[in-house]
Amino acid sequence: MQEPFNIAIIGGGIVGAATAYALAPRWGQSLLLLEAEGRLAAHQTGNNSGVIHSGLYYKPGSLKAKNCVEGREELYRFCAEHGVAHERCGKVVVATRASELPALDELQRRGRANGLVGIERLSAEQLKEHEPHVTGIGGLFVPETGIVDYVQVTETYGRVARAQGAEIRTDWRFTGCRRESGGLMLETSHGPVRCRNLINCGGLEADRVARRCGVEPGVQIVPFRGEYYQLAAGREHLVRNLIYPVPDPRFPFLGVHFTRMVRGGVEAGPNAVLAFKRYGYTRSSFSLRDALEMAGYGGLWRMAARYWRTGLGEFHRSWSKAAFVRALQKLMPELSPADIVPAGAGVRAQALAPAGTLVDDFHIVPAERMIHVLNAPSPAATASLCIGRSIAELANANFG
Repeated sequence: MQEPFNIAIIGGGIVGAATAYALAPRWGQSLLLLEAEGRLAAHQTGNNSGVIHSGLYYKPGSLKAKNCVEGREELYRFCAEHGVAHERCGKVVVATRASELPALDELQRRGRANGLVGIERLSAEQLKEHEPHVTGIGGLFVPETGIVDYVQVTETYGRVARAQGAEIRTDWRFTGCRRESGGLMLETSHGPVRCRNLINCGGLEADRVARRCGVEPGVQIVPFRGEYYQLAAGREHLVRNLIYPVPDPRFPFLGVHFTRMVRGGVEAGPNAVLAFKRYGYTRSSFSLRDALEMAGYGGLWRMAARYWRTGLGEFHRSWSKAAFVRALQKLMPELSPADIVPAGAGVRAQALAPAGTLVDDFHIVPAERMIHVLNAPSPAATASLCIGRSIAELANANFG
């Protein structure tokens, strides 16, 4: 394959791979994907809970809602066609206090407005029929929700794109970009790469990639670590499928929940704690560069001024297993500390606006010869086929 490539994609998570999959039928012989790690799906994609979201939570008409609902069914079909491990199992959302019932009503309204079929309002007794060990005063059963192996999904996107001529280079880290006549010169850990156009799907590095390309992103990526426990051996029977609390509408996080995994086992979590390193998968992870960058960003301090109590609670739950168990016991009072053991963690690339607001929807910014995906929060994995196709359509329109 000869340079210059027509399109280079930075980032081999599920959004970058889905974009390559969407572009490959037209541009495969002149399409390059660069991934800094040694494999695809090494970060957010490979460390999430593997849920195929239904579209229950999202504001009707938002990009999240549209892409999730369409992408969910498309993903189910893709997995069936390509033999990717998945299951449409459904989930329950549980209200444990009377004050949560209005929010439960709103979730039901949103779900129906977003076209979900079969949402069922549950009494306390009906909750027990779905999840015998859950205690709540009411709930919703959402049959469209499922579970999947997103690493396998991403690898399959990449395999199909390669079969159509695309080149995927792992262990190639993007370090800079400069414009030249007729295109771009990308600086990488393996030397320069020439391309005509660039798509930034850099995830945790997306804002930095944009700045290295001379584009002001207007937001800053702030990493939030989500830590998981899992049910101990012999206790997996406590959870049949997926069990969620009613989420706090102020935040784009869903609260600690129980998730049966498609390859076995049950995860419990995650929390959402500010990480002091963009790839900070442990409590001791720290990067002076990342910490100073966050400390110098006014948006972070404005967010902290509003939500410092919530943040302290998340830090407490991070360090205290007892506090984590108490959060889970709101859904399942019989759970004991012995029933869960530490599991992995993931880091979410959350875009934060200068005003201190968490960017809640997909945020894609076009520039000359470039497209920058600066916020792709959950349900980006569920909606990856739709997002990839939307980016490809934008690229086809802008790049010719």
